[in-house]
Amino acid sequence: MEQFQIETAQNITINQRTAHLGDRMLAYLVDSLIILAYTILMIIGLLALDIEFGDMWALYMLISLPAFLYYVLLETFMDGQTVGKTVMKIRVVKLDGSKPGFSSYFVRWILRIIDVVLTTGGVAVLTILIRGNGQRVGDIAAGTTVISEKKRISLKDTLLRDLPEDYKPQFPQVTIFKDREMQTIKEFYDAAKRNGNHNVIVSLSDQIKKVTNIASEMNPIDFVDRIIKDYSYYTQQL
Repeated sequence: MEQFQIETAQNITINQRTAHLGDRMLAYLVDSLIILAYTILMIIGLLALDIEFGDMWALYMLISLPAFLYYVLLETFMDGQTVGKTVMKIRVVKLDGSKPGFSSYFVRWILRIIDVVLTTGGVAVLTILIRGNGQRVGDIAAGTTVISEKKRISLKDTLLRDLPEDYKPQFPQVTIFKDREMQTIKEFYDAAKRNGNHNVIVSLSDQIKKVTNIASEMNPIDFVDRIIKDYSYYTQQL
């Protein structure tokens, strides 16, 4: 998985991980099975009605719209996800950090004809591998990509941070926090950084400064990370 950076309007840099190609293909498989199941049930239902072919065709066109508009509808109303994407924990986002609008999802959906339908996914796979940032043709046109929201289990997912031997703490005031409080701060920080919610990080930074009376001009994302590392340092010294 490649990483890319989002620079927000508040000059906060947020790292994101593009979704693995395998995860995107599995998500597509799940969504395709759902569409196929819906289509089969729809046909069975129409045949059971025993109506004339002309009326059946018109009714088929009407009730097949949910399957036809599956991707654009679900990504619009599920905040960049379909059922398959939800299962695989991936999501469509804008490269500039903003939330995609309907126009972005619509462009991706229209160009799916080139990316997936006409080329059985060949163009999409080739573009993602060559382009980088997890973008197929539809993503390039819409200014979007697909990120992974899976948590990577490492030492950073515990309360402690993996610190270098020569690490020097900067804010001894962090010792006023309890383990449970710092764990909450860390969980909010990690989730906000992973999902690009920079407003949460700014709020965390402000609250920490208010509680500890720390005056710092550090970037909020760096400040909160430093607070967590300093707390980890002092905890390891006990």
